[in-house]
Amino acid sequence: MSDRTKTLVVIGGSRGIGAATACLAAKAGYSVAIGYRNRRDRAISIVSGIQTEGGKAQAFQIDVRSVESVECFFDQVVERFSIFCAVANCAGISGRVSGFMDLSPAMLNEVFATNLTGTFYCVQAAARRMAQSRGGCGGSIVNLSSEAARFGGNRISPYAASKAGVAAMTIGVARELAAEGIRLNAVSPGVIDTDQQEGITVERRSALISDIPLGRMGQADEVAKVILWLLSNEASYMTGSVVTVSGGR
Repeated sequence: MSDRTKTLVVIGGSRGIGAATACLAAKAGYSVAIGYRNRRDRAISIVSGIQTEGGKAQAFQIDVRSVESVECFFDQVVERFSIFCAVANCAGISGRVSGFMDLSPAMLNEVFATNLTGTFYCVQAAARRMAQSRGGCGGSIVNLSSEAARFGGNRISPYAASKAGVAAMTIGVARELAAEGIRLNAVSPGVIDTDQQEGITVERRSALISDIPLGRMGQADEVAKVILWLLSNEASYMTGSVVTVSGGR
C-alpha cells in the first residue's frame, strides 16, 4: 500500500513537531487526522492549509489524559477515514521550570498524565484498531520521546522522567505489537526551535546552542521527516528503536 492511500493520525498536531508532521505528511499524499486539545483555531488553520493544497485532513479534539476522550477520538477517526495504518504521538507538555524541592503533586500529575499515561492510552487505542488479529491493517506508530530523558533536564525533571518512560514503553511494547503487524518506534529530539522555546532569555538560548555540535537548534520539520520515514515502508525492519535527532548533542 503506497503512502498516497494511507491515513496518518497525528495526536498533538496543532503545533510544533506535530503540526510539521501533519503538513509534510499531507504533501506526501497522506490523508491526515489531526488531534488537538485546546488550540482548535490552529488545528483548523492547518486543516485548511492542507485542503487548500488539495489534500485531505480533518481535526478532532482529544484530551490524552482521559481514556474516554482517546477512545472517542479514535472512533471519530475511523468513522471519517475508515482505516488508518500510521500514528504519530506528538502530544506533550514540558511543564513549568521548577526546582525539585518546589514540585507540586498537581504539576507532577499533569506532566505524567499528558506525556506518559496519555501515550499509553493512545498507543493502546490505536493498536486495538490496527491489530491484524482484529481485522486491522497493521502499520506503524511513532512516539515522541526527548533527549531530556538522557540528560535529566534542567529544572524540568518531571518532563525528562516522563519522556524516559515513553522510550522504555516503546521498546517493551514494540515486542508485543510485532505479532499484530504493528511497528512501534520513537523519535528523541534534542533542542528544537518550537514554541516551547518561547520566553527563554537570549543568554539561555546562546548557552543551549553553544552545547550543540552542529551549532544551531533543530527545526520541527527536521524531526517530522524522521517521523515520516519511520512510519513508512522504508523503515520496515525497524521496531522498538529510539532514534535521536539532536544535532550531535
